[in-house]
Amino acid sequence: MYGAENQNWSISQGEDNYIYVANNIGLLEYNGAKWQLYTLPNGSVVRSVNVVNSKIYTGAYMEFGYWEKNQYGKLIYESISSKIKNDLIAEDFWNILPFDSFILFQSLQRIYIYDTINESFSIIDAKVPLTNIFKVNESLYFQKKGLGIFRIENGEPVLISEDPILKNHIIVNIYLINESLFFQTQELGIFKFNNAKISKWDIPANESIQNLNVYSSLQLKDGSIVLGTISDGIYHLSKSGYLITSINQEKGLNNNTVLSLFEDNDQNIWLGLDNGISVINFNSPFSVYNDLKGKLGSVYASVVFEDKLYLGTNQGLFFKKLNSNENFKFINGTKGQVWCLKVIDSTLFCGHNSGTFVVGNNKATLISDIMGTWDVKPIFKTGLLLQGNYNGLSVLEKKGNTWNLRNTLDGFNISSRFFEFSKENEIFVHHESNGVLRLKIDTNFEGVLNYQKEPSAPKSLKSSLVTYYNKLIYASNLGVFVYVKEQQKFIRDTILTNNFINNDNYISGKLIVEDKTNTLWGFTKNSLVYFSPGKLDSSLRSHNISLTADLRNFLPGFESMTYLQDAVYLFGTSRGYIKLDVNKFNNDSFNITINAIQESVLNETKNDVALNTSTKFKAFENNLFFEFSVPEFNNYFEVHYQYQLEGLHHNWSNWSTNSKVSFENLPYGEYKFKVRAQIGNQLSENIASYKFTIDRPWYISNKMIVVYSVLFILIIVLVHFIYKRNFNKQKQKLIEKKQREFALSKLESEKVIMKLKNERLQNEIDSKTRELSASTMSIVKKNQILNTIKEELESVKESGKVKPVIKIINKNLTNTGDWEMFQKAFNDADSDFLKKVKNVHPTLTPNDLRLCAYLRLNLSSKEIAPLLNISVRSVEIKRYRLRKKMELQHEKSLVEYILQL
Repeated sequence: MYGAENQNWSISQGEDNYIYVANNIGLLEYNGAKWQLYTLPNGSVVRSVNVVNSKIYTGAYMEFGYWEKNQYGKLIYESISSKIKNDLIAEDFWNILPFDSFILFQSLQRIYIYDTINESFSIIDAKVPLTNIFKVNESLYFQKKGLGIFRIENGEPVLISEDPILKNHIIVNIYLINESLFFQTQELGIFKFNNAKISKWDIPANESIQNLNVYSSLQLKDGSIVLGTISDGIYHLSKSGYLITSINQEKGLNNNTVLSLFEDNDQNIWLGLDNGISVINFNSPFSVYNDLKGKLGSVYASVVFEDKLYLGTNQGLFFKKLNSNENFKFINGTKGQVWCLKVIDSTLFCGHNSGTFVVGNNKATLISDIMGTWDVKPIFKTGLLLQGNYNGLSVLEKKGNTWNLRNTLDGFNISSRFFEFSKENEIFVHHESNGVLRLKIDTNFEGVLNYQKEPSAPKSLKSSLVTYYNKLIYASNLGVFVYVKEQQKFIRDTILTNNFINNDNYISGKLIVEDKTNTLWGFTKNSLVYFSPGKLDSSLRSHNISLTADLRNFLPGFESMTYLQDAVYLFGTSRGYIKLDVNKFNNDSFNITINAIQESVLNETKNDVALNTSTKFKAFENNLFFEFSVPEFNNYFEVHYQYQLEGLHHNWSNWSTNSKVSFENLPYGEYKFKVRAQIGNQLSENIASYKFTIDRPWYISNKMIVVYSVLFILIIVLVHFIYKRNFNKQKQKLIEKKQREFALSKLESEKVIMKLKNERLQNEIDSKTRELSASTMSIVKKNQILNTIKEELESVKESGKVKPVIKIINKNLTNTGDWEMFQKAFNDADSDFLKKVKNVHPTLTPNDLRLCAYLRLNLSSKEIAPLLNISVRSVEIKRYRLRKKMELQHEKSLVEYILQL
């Protein structure tokens, strides 16, 4: 879709091969990849366009001027008519013609002659309607309705004919044929102007074109003529007046009303229609027949027989005279699927879903009713034919002039679409599900003796089996294999595999052998590939024709082809057929151009960039968008593009049909964008390129680098200063730490010494305590012994004799020396106890303190009694009195209290 309104009034082409179209809402530009619409300042309908040098002149209502490309590749409009605005009348400008240094703008009332050198105007006022202006053999002609044909001489109109036909009928065009002028009328046909006389051009095509209403016409560079009609499409006439072809909406045009015609630099014919734009490639190697009404259906087989072209489709068998424009005719009785068409022994065989037909005299005769005849082949020199069917193989035999079914081959009932002879009684049959089978046949071809699967031919869908140059070839998605008789197996052929089964290019393993041209054809995703023998030797040469599967609409696995004549081949499609003329393939050079460059900040509006100069972009303007194209207008020649961005990628991208590319968030640096194109196997003559630089971000600019350097030096100085200060601090801390460690070590040593002293003192205390305990116990034992002796003595009757002894004993028992010795030992062991008790309980007597000391040693009342030389009862009384003096609670233990002090 070109993105504009329906009607297209005029077409022209620029120096860069871009196409320009005058459309109802503006000027359309087409670069081969993209349509661009430009509207006039006044928004009026553009009626005419003509490119002269680098300027695109357009005419509209009350406006004419030219467009030029600016530095961004966009068209900018410059009005010429504004210079004579007051001289204009209400008029549309329908035609623009260059002549020497002048540009002629023609309306229905006037011709404005613009001198491009001094920018001056002269005006030819018709006073009567002007239909058109024509440039023929460096002369300018125009028609004044009702007056005749005029020629412009020295800026003035000169009447050359006032014949009634030229006066009263609209002249659509003027041709120069064999140095004579021919006038194309709108409704009466073509008239020859000779010696000032008008006569009807007597040509073979008159019968076909006599009732046409011609709106536009064009004489092509080869001298032939194209007529654009109001309601019948176009008619193409040869230079001698023969009808070459007619094309209308039914045959592929968008619309039957042809408003304008233009022949581009590649001899493509552009049609500006009442509804859209069409392009006809008369010199294209491809010509397409589309069965838009579905009368034919999908073509599965084709053949030329007795100067007729036969098509076998899914709807039956059709034919017409070869190279004629007549419609195909259906052959009665053949309704249904046709699988093959074969000419053998001057007889046309039709393999059909219903069986096998013999075709002749526009009739088809069923000779075998075995369902589903895939193929028919002669059996060596036997005069018999072998046919492959849905359920095996069968034999046809000729008796007299009639072919009949002789027999089916017993012992084999597998569908045999592809079968080939390896030797007289050995046949290879291919079946997609069962693979390749090797069959042994009896000598009379009445039955299959045995068969087995051939392991060297891996099974695959959409595969095939053919014989080419006496070689049996099996093609599948796993490769192309050639049967080697000496080894009795299939061997993968590298050359054939690389050409037919190339990476992801595989779409069908169907191979077709064309006997008339000794060629082997195969089909890949992007191309037609064929092999042919060399002219000087028998070695095969490969040829590649760029025609993608999407464009050709072939039937994958059921491709069909037949040779017509003069290097022209016919290929069946799902909607008709395609003719291919191999001789029309040429290697014309072509160029690629970069059409537009844009830059943007991320996620913001894109800005145009100048195409003709290198540009330095700011760091944040690092998103770039490129558009490029090749002005190639043949629909069957698909353009592929490949690009490289030097500075970012070292390798070229993969080939793609996308004509634009974007690069986002590019790092700073210098770049060179390069793009090239490929049509078929041919590369573009040039590589379009564009250099640009992306600045470094502000934070790494030269100024900032200087700032960073200064800051770096300052940071180094600061770091050195901080490091030195920290070093001194660390040194001081280390000294203090060592001092603390030394102090702690000294303290630890002192602690150890103190501990040792304490241990020694404790040992001394313990020793004294032991001594105290020992002495106490000694005193206790001594007093106990003395008391015992005293008691014994008192029991003696002669007490007078023992009283002195008892007196001595009592003296020893009451001797204060033991107490003093005990007190001294006790003070050595527990020096502060008696003072502490006296301070806490100042009312205690020395005897109370003595009792406290004994209790401190945890002595029992029984042990204390001897020490005090009193009874145990008395000790208890003393203890009781002591508790009262100490004001102890009843539940409080006296001994525990004393031990806690």
